[in-house]
Amino acid sequence: MIHPERWGHLQARYADASQPRKLLTIDGGGIRGLLTLGMLQDLEHKLAAAAGRGSDFRLCEYFDYIAGTSTGGIIAAGLARGMSTAQLIQFYQDYGSEIFEKANILKRLTSLYAADPLRKLLRKVFNAEDDGSYDENAPDRTLFPEHLKCLLMIVTRNVTTDSPWPVSSNPDARYNDPTRPDCNLRIPLWQLVRASTAAPIYFPPEVLNWDPSDPLKSFTFVDGGVTPYNNPAFMLFRMATHPAYRLGWKTGERNLLVVSMGTGSAATPSFKQTEIIPANLAGLPGALMYGIQVEQDICCRTVGRCTYGEAIDREIRDLTCRQVSDDCSFEDWLKAEHLPLEQDLGRAFLYARYNADLTAEGLGQLGLGAIDPEKVQKLDAVDQMANLLKIGAAAAKQIELKHLGSFVPAGPQAS
Repeated sequence: MIHPERWGHLQARYADASQPRKLLTIDGGGIRGLLTLGMLQDLEHKLAAAAGRGSDFRLCEYFDYIAGTSTGGIIAAGLARGMSTAQLIQFYQDYGSEIFEKANILKRLTSLYAADPLRKLLRKVFNAEDDGSYDENAPDRTLFPEHLKCLLMIVTRNVTTDSPWPVSSNPDARYNDPTRPDCNLRIPLWQLVRASTAAPIYFPPEVLNWDPSDPLKSFTFVDGGVTPYNNPAFMLFRMATHPAYRLGWKTGERNLLVVSMGTGSAATPSFKQTEIIPANLAGLPGALMYGIQVEQDICCRTVGRCTYGEAIDREIRDLTCRQVSDDCSFEDWLKAEHLPLEQDLGRAFLYARYNADLTAEGLGQLGLGAIDPEKVQKLDAVDQMANLLKIGAAAAKQIELKHLGSFVPAGPQAS
């Protein structure tokens, strides 16, 4: 901790950089964030039980650093503010249709949906008090420590500079110095989340004034999902451990845990020659997000030690460490026992990846074969919210606390 005075109420929690740390990351994926929340709710309940806690338990108490991209940014910011998964599920259910409100016919030439409803809702939810009350005249909550319960990182893309911008609440980060006129921590939390969710084709960009006194510090932002970090897991590992980011958390299988949550995966529906161009363009963000999430997942599984994750493909399989030779059949590999986590293999961190297969085959394996895969794969499938929650609840069955190794909380119910 370089500047302890900047950390406020978080100082005691983060003072010792040698402490084991736990990271949570959440992919982008539009309304499919509801699916992810279904899995996160199950994880929240399991961790609460292990710690001997009840409904007052929050994921921000367990995870030290939470990151998200696009819809994952909404969830990450909510969790870091101290919201429960139930509260976030209610937010999506109550306002999903309003968020994806069709733009008027002229604006639809540049985007399918209007930005104003989402801006209004994000400002309300992220400026609310802990008791849920909201004063529209109160100052905006920001990334300063007094507004968060744990560290937070949101990924967006700066169109002006043509670069990914991972914006962190780490008080020691180089551009988070409060003496800087363009200090990152001053950006309203709701507006940063809005920038991260501005998916091209779907929503118009968001303009953020980093330094109100300097016109050159006014930038245009779009969805972080169109950067290489739609799955921000490997980036957050880097930001937590590399000296350049000024946290310097220790690496190692007993020092660092990364839990990565997807928003459902499936190959993008085939290009349709008969469709008008905008209809096909709308599928491009999903295709990009799918490819990016797989690549970042592989990076985590090769540098970290994967304790759980579905098979990537039949060549590299799931990249977990099993008690069987590499030249065995794919089927035998999947049946083999994992090496015990007590056996340290020298990897940089423990890693668990949870997701749901949204193909017809994958839904069938979840016992949800009656759900139309093409409908739930869409990023704006607000008419599928109930089904997305069902998929999340079914996919949550893959989550087991044994995947977390030595990071399971100690409590009267821990086993």
